[in-house]
This record gives sequence, structure tokens and C-alpha cells, in this order.
Amino acid sequence: MPIDPDSNAPVMAPPGRPEPVRKPVRTFRLPSHRLKVSDVNVVDKPMLKKAIGGTIVGNTMEWYDVGVFGYLVTTMGPAFLPEADKSVQTLFLLGTFAATFIARPLGGVVFGWLGDKVGRQRVLAATLLLMAASTFAVGLLPGYAQIGVWAAVLLVVLKLVQGFSTGGEYAGATTFVSEYAPDKKRGFFASFLDMGSYLGFAVGAALVSALQLTLGQAAMEEWGWRIPFLLAGPLGAIAVYFRSKIEESPQFQATLDAQEAKVSSATEKDPSTNTGPIMLVKTYWRQIILAMILAAAANTVGYALTSYMPTYLTESKGYDPIHGTLLTIPVLVIMAACIPLTGRLSDRIGRRPVLWVGAGSTVVLSIPAFLLIGIGEVWSTLAGLALVAFPVTFYVANLASALPALFPTSSRYGGMGIAYNFSMAIFGGTTPFIVASLIQATGNDMMPAYYLMATSVIGGIAIYFLPESARRPLPGSMPSVASEAEARELVATQEENPLLDLDAMPFEGRPLAGAAH
Repeated sequence: MPIDPDSNAPVMAPPGRPEPVRKPVRTFRLPSHRLKVSDVNVVDKPMLKKAIGGTIVGNTMEWYDVGVFGYLVTTMGPAFLPEADKSVQTLFLLGTFAATFIARPLGGVVFGWLGDKVGRQRVLAATLLLMAASTFAVGLLPGYAQIGVWAAVLLVVLKLVQGFSTGGEYAGATTFVSEYAPDKKRGFFASFLDMGSYLGFAVGAALVSALQLTLGQAAMEEWGWRIPFLLAGPLGAIAVYFRSKIEESPQFQATLDAQEAKVSSATEKDPSTNTGPIMLVKTYWRQIILAMILAAAANTVGYALTSYMPTYLTESKGYDPIHGTLLTIPVLVIMAACIPLTGRLSDRIGRRPVLWVGAGSTVVLSIPAFLLIGIGEVWSTLAGLALVAFPVTFYVANLASALPALFPTSSRYGGMGIAYNFSMAIFGGTTPFIVASLIQATGNDMMPAYYLMATSVIGGIAIYFLPESARRPLPGSMPSVASEAEARELVATQEENPLLDLDAMPFEGRPLAGAAH
């Protein structure tokens, strides 16, 4: 009904005349800011290569240690608990391996907070140095024959130090590469981190296998187990050198400059930029829970394949330690080569569809995989290991790009450090210990398959709620592209581009973005 603009009273239409039909007025809401070419980050390709190389060496180093320890579980027992039963030795070493992950949350909190305060590059150099030094020290440990039970105690202490340093490694590496990579290829470049991880695992496995073949089991138990750990010293020194040559990520540097500008102009600081652990958890608890569940689902399968499988093949399937190690190497190498392919696939079709393949194939393939391994033939064991590796390839290649995109730049390292490492402490690194205990408690060799299926069902629920981040700018950052031409095209088409949310971008004078899109 029409309204009189002077009195605000309804105006009645004359008798017998219908009220006029008013068409709805269409309104268009323009964004409060527009992108300029100068707002878009054009990736420096040589520096991107340095960043990827420098982060890969750290991840490779981390997983080299994980691989070496996992493949020596059935060998190191006599050096630390010679009077214990073989099964007790195995459980002790698997428990020590799990203790590494208990220390990871503290490292994630400390190094994550530092990484958001002082920068990614310096913190990543520190975590790598500490990790390499503690791994090297394991090779120098005196055994039970020299200092008794204190040998086992010191081993646990050094593994806790390793866990503390590792707590800042993966979270920082994924944050660093994600911030360096162009938006359209973030999945591809970030996936190289996990390719390096599994190559590091394969290198550790190959070295252990070569030593077992050349030295024999008796020499390995007496002194040969030390060699892989001692090699971590020179390898770590090389890795630290490469990492020290990397510059700070441009997106974090832009955020740091914006925060400093706000402080210098006496503007009230946006509470979302407070990266203290307590405030961070209060602000991003939904994203943290989501990241924890996804990391748990993916790494339960990953650690079952890498850290537990050699022990499973030796303890439950009757393989000798050498073959238990050798059989996993070709699977790891092939899987590592395929990881960048699934990372590139996620850039094309999205992170969520690729992660769905990882979760679904875990549920479908776990039982056939362990049934094939149970046949006991080399061909069937390799086929079973390949079925376990298939979902890992789709899972881990995308965590490195999907999880950092849950957090804004100002809190990304801290959020990743808390979410990823608490998840690893509760689920990932404890997988070998949990499944070994389940088999001992039930006598059922299929318990690992059921455990993997259960964690991936829960992971599927998290994928449903995961926001799609492929080809989109990271929260709290401006778009990142590969060339000037792409930057100009992005600016010219910004209004109709469904992958851009201009109102969420940290334009000058606007509070820094504080929530995931």
C-alpha cells in the first residue's frame, strides 16, 4: 500500500480503482574497497624455489628420523632392555616413539607463538637445528651395559626433545610454503613438503636395510643401530644452511608491517591479531577442532604405513626385520612421486573432493589391504601395502594446503602448531602403539584395519564442514599470483570473480581479517 511521504500514513486508492502494483527495487552492493594491481602479491619464482627447497630439507630430516627409529624398533631393544622379553622391548620402543608426539603440543604452542611474533624463517631454522642435534645425540647414547636403566631414560628424554622441536616444524613449513605459493598452485607446491617427508622415510628405511644386509642382525643390535642417528649430524648441518638462506614470507611480512603501522599510529589493536595461545584457542576453536580431526584421520593411516608396518610385518606376519623394512621402500618411493600429482589435482577440482577420496578409500580398502598382507607372500604383501598407501597419497598431499587456509595470516603458525600437534599427540604418533596393543589384547591381526576405518569415518565428517580453499587467497592476505599479467587480469575481473571476497581482504585502514572464510 502506498505511503504518504509527509504524514507516513497509508494512502487509500479511490473506490473501484486497484492499488498500483509496485515492482521491487533491485539494489547492488558494491564492495567497500577495490583491488589495485599494487595490492596483489606477484610471486618471486627464484625465492619460491628457495623457500620450497629450504622447507623440504627440514621435513625430510624430520621424517628421516621417524623412519630410522620406526625401522629399528625390532633391533634397538637389546641395547636398552636386554633382560626384557622381546614383546616388552617392542612395546617400550613403540611407547618411546609415541612419547615423541606427547612433547609435540608444547613445541607447537611455543614455536607457533614465536613464529607469529618474530617470523617464520628464524623459528624454522631453530626447530631444524634442535631436531638434528637431538637425533645425533641418540646415536651417542650409552647402552644398558654401561649405565643400566638410565640408558632407556635418556632415550626417552632425547625423543621428547625431538618431539618438542618437531612441534614447530610441520606447522611452520606448511604455513611458510602456503604463504609463498600463488593461490592457483598452492596445493601443488605445498604437496612437495609431504613428498619430501616420505622420501626422507624411504631414505631412512633404505639405509637401515643396507646396514642390516651388510652388518647382520647381531652387529646391528650391538652397535650398528647407531650409524643412522649419527648421520643426522652432517645431514642436519646441510639442511640448516639451506634453510638459513630463505627470506621471510611476503604475506607474513605484509601482515607484520600492517600491525606495526597500527601500533605506531596509536590505533587500537584488533583483538584477532593477538596470537597468544589462550586468545588464539578462544578465537579459532572451531578451526582448531576441524584441523585436529583431519590431521588425525590422515596421519593415522600415514603412520600405520610408515612407522608401524615394519613392526607389524615382523611381529605378526613372520617376516625377518630386513624384509619387513625392504618391502615398504618401493611403496614409499612410488607414493612420494604421486603426492605432487594429487596436490595438483586439488588445485583443479578442490581440496574437499580429493580429501573425500582419501577418507572413502581408507574405509573401503583397509580390510582388503590387511587380508592381502595376511596371505604372507611377497606379492600379496606389496599389494596390501599399496592399498594402504593409496588413501595416504590423497590425504597428506592436501593437508599442507587445506589446514593453513583455516587460519588468518596473523595467527596461522600458532593455530597450525596447536591443532596439528595436539592431533599428532593423541592420534597420529600413537597409532603404532595403539594398534600393537589392540592386537595383543584381542589376538586379532585385523584390528589395524578397523582402527583406520573408524578414524576415517570421523575424518569424513570433518571434510563435510571444511571450507573450500583451492585457488582462493589465504584468510588475512591479499591475492597471490604467478605473474604481472595474472595480477592485471585479476583486478579487471574482481567483481565477478567468485573466488574473491573483497570485503574480507586486509585493505589499508581495515582491521586485519581474523576468521577463516
